[in-house]
Amino acid sequence: MLEAVWTGRGKRARTIRALLAPAEGLYRAAIATRGKLYDWGVFPATEFSVPVLSIGNLSVGGTGKTPVAAWFARQLSEKGATPGIVMRGYGGDEIMVHRRLNAGVPVIVAVDRVRGIRDAIAQGVDVVVLDDAFQHRRASRDADVLLVSADAWTGKPRLLPAGPWREPLRSARRATLAIITRKIADNSTVADVKRALANAASHVPVAIAHLIPGDLRSTSTGQTLPLHALRGTDLTAIAAIAHPDSFFKQLTELGAVVRPFSFPDHHAFTRAEARALAREASKSDFVVCTLKDAVKLESLWPAEAGSLWYVSQRLRVEDGQEHIDRLLEDLLSAANLKP
Repeated sequence: MLEAVWTGRGKRARTIRALLAPAEGLYRAAIATRGKLYDWGVFPATEFSVPVLSIGNLSVGGTGKTPVAAWFARQLSEKGATPGIVMRGYGGDEIMVHRRLNAGVPVIVAVDRVRGIRDAIAQGVDVVVLDDAFQHRRASRDADVLLVSADAWTGKPRLLPAGPWREPLRSARRATLAIITRKIADNSTVADVKRALANAASHVPVAIAHLIPGDLRSTSTGQTLPLHALRGTDLTAIAAIAHPDSFFKQLTELGAVVRPFSFPDHHAFTRAEARALAREASKSDFVVCTLKDAVKLESLWPAEAGSLWYVSQRLRVEDGQEHIDRLLEDLLSAANLKP
């Protein structure tokens, strides 16, 4: 319902947004005041003995925080660091996704991010990656990576509750690096986002990352198949993520005929829902979901229904790799590791 209000072009959606404008104004004033109190040091930030990298965004969901945070943790690990991921763990699915993507990286779940970072340090971590912490300013950080989704870009950010934005675009000035993420957005939309970021925060370097599906993997056997196996097939697609249409379109662009089943972000599937989806999938050649859904559905999926397949999003840097390399080098230097 909120998505319909935030993105709808009809008279009803426009009217509701207009009615929410006063609440949006109050919210804007509240976050501006909070930001100033942190900027002036009235609210102090806690410092730590290891470097901290924050991955976050300005909007509610759908920017690719989990795959991007996992990618940075993997890059740091491959360069000799011992990273740990600290997150609030809303919904539980993102915790399991991180553990699947980086099996050797500790994942610490803590509503109090300061305590979570201290717990990570106690476990021997020498670099902390904070997942979804751009607004969590009580924890000091050495680098702030801000994600902006081109797929969700409308050109006119509206703050909560009239729109999905937690902060206005000018808050990007706090970032060390902005990364524009896209799944299906075209180059023109990416260019629009890049111009908007340049106007709002001209000193912040910008990179562009394409989130693309990885190989198909079976939850039951671990078997993998190349994506071209979907070409020409009829498939049931399941997604309980922000902006599920982007995932469905990715599958369509692979040449599949997609029958989509979407659920709210972080949806907790029931056994009855899994059985209902399996019955629908029996009419298809494949049933495919996201990794975020697979970690919840695999234990509920009926054995007689055959394989439930999933894809995870892989990150491909399209522009600005030098900015990412510089950020990683600075973090490794701060951890007293040779870049």
